[in-house]
Amino acid sequence: MARTTHTARITGPVPYLVSEGRHRNIPLGPCLVEQGDGPLVDIIWGASGQNCAALPVEDMESAEGNGHLVLLD
Repeated sequence: MARTTHTARITGPVPYLVSEGRHRNIPLGPCLVEQGDGPLVDIIWGASGQNCAALPVEDMESAEGNGHLVLLD
């Protein structure tokens, strides 16, 4: 399975699911977006990439469409 990695920036609320059905927002700022052939996209953030969330492709596309996730390359 081929994976594509993009540099990106979170500019508005992009929620992801945490334990027990609760949601949090990915922090504003730089991130990486890794996409493969599957239905999920990995968003990676933090000074050394220590945090990540798996989002459905549709959620990533929605965040991109409303300007809350901006792909830089």
